[in-house]
Amino acid sequence: MELSLCPFVMKLLEKLIDIPSPSGSEYLMTDFIIDYVKKNSPEWSNKPKVISGGTLQDNLILVFGKPRTAIFAHMDTIGFSVRYQDQLVPIGGPHAENGYELVGRDGLGFIDAKLRLEDGGELFYDFPRAIETGTTLTWKPNLKVSEDFIEGPYMDNRLGIYNALKVAETLEDGIIVFSTFEEHGGGSVPMLTKYIHEHYPIVRQALISDITWVTEGVQHGKGVAVSLRDRNIPRRKFIERILALADESGVTYQLEVEGGGSSDGREVHHSPYPIDWVFIGAPEDNVHSPKEKVHIKDLVAMISLYKFLMEHL
Repeated sequence: MELSLCPFVMKLLEKLIDIPSPSGSEYLMTDFIIDYVKKNSPEWSNKPKVISGGTLQDNLILVFGKPRTAIFAHMDTIGFSVRYQDQLVPIGGPHAENGYELVGRDGLGFIDAKLRLEDGGELFYDFPRAIETGTTLTWKPNLKVSEDFIEGPYMDNRLGIYNALKVAETLEDGIIVFSTFEEHGGGSVPMLTKYIHEHYPIVRQALISDITWVTEGVQHGKGVAVSLRDRNIPRRKFIERILALADESGVTYQLEVEGGGSSDGREVHHSPYPIDWVFIGAPEDNVHSPKEKVHIKDLVAMISLYKFLMEHL
């Protein structure tokens, strides 16, 4: 059964979007989630064990009850690194256009700059002073919520985090993993799957809480997308089990088939551990831009399906 659309509170999402965490600088988001769990988990169905720090670096794991299934949600975003003079180097694959607003902070203070794209694809910033080399810049927060749509920067993957935290409210048994580096080549998930396999070997299945694309076959308002494949192909037997449960749930969903693209699922797939995986996420327009757009109905379906799957897998 799907959750009700109203009231649909966006305060948490606003906070998530306000926190910069481009690949390599996820620590602010890690700190926020740890604090959020500490403050809110006493009201949840089951208070999780929080595993962080040390060899986990900026990654974070929440363990509920006796877990059978893990949710992976990456905390990092695309962005830009300041090079020399007014040059920028992309973090991940941002969609760059002239005039996009960028924010950040260096040793001299707050930065509110504009992106400049020149012939040949070179990236620069416009700002009254030089920005310190190595500073990271991200899209300026600007969340817009209408009757049907949520629009703003970093729906990918703030909505994946949002989904995981909403599922956490009623989760009895499961693991939620908040990972790093997904947008810029990955790297954290092999270590995280190793940790899970060594400490919770019964966990043999994973749901990838991320946001996908609107395409000719995946549309706004048609439900959450269950990906049958992207660059990688999940095990068919596991996919069939997911689809049977999705039908049983009554949640509106649509099927995705792509030949490219990847997610944390890629690294679960290539790990040496027997963990099945599937990508399940709401589709968005304007990918990797400051104007990413997701239908509220698809996000609600995403949360509903995750809650059902975590209970029945």
